[in-house]
Amino acid sequence: MSTCFLIGHRDAPEEIAPCLAEAIERHIAKNGVTEFVVGRYGAFDRMAAHAVRNAKAQHPDVRLVLLLPYYPYEHMDESRDEYDGSYYPPGMEKVPKLFAIVKANEHMIKTSDYLICYNKGYVGKTRDFVELALRREKKGLIHVENLALCEMESA
Repeated sequence: MSTCFLIGHRDAPEEIAPCLAEAIERHIAKNGVTEFVVGRYGAFDRMAAHAVRNAKAQHPDVRLVLLLPYYPYEHMDESRDEYDGSYYPPGMEKVPKLFAIVKANEHMIKTSDYLICYNKGYVGKTRDFVELALRREKKGLIHVENLALCEMESA
């Protein structure tokens, strides 16, 4: 089973949705990805979850997993039907709430086979996470696809 983590800017534009859908399809068809993990904290996360749900129509064996940085997760009951499962990284119960999202994202970058991201290079956590992933990619530990490059090509 191959896992792909999806991460991007909270304010990602809707215009990247076609690139995101294509990237997800490519990861399923060419890379054998069967599990996509996404948070729920902004526009990119919403688009990513929607694109994976759409891909599941053609690929019912694909799973959409919600990354849970906090426990207990207050809104899990209302999300239960939208995801195939959830994932709470090990050791997170010791992480202060202020740092929980950062630690959960770092864990996913360190344990996923693939990363589909939307990183425009702005100063911030998304850039930091993508830089971590790119360092890991140089060691052959993860494969990174940045949809900001797709956005520039279609402009």
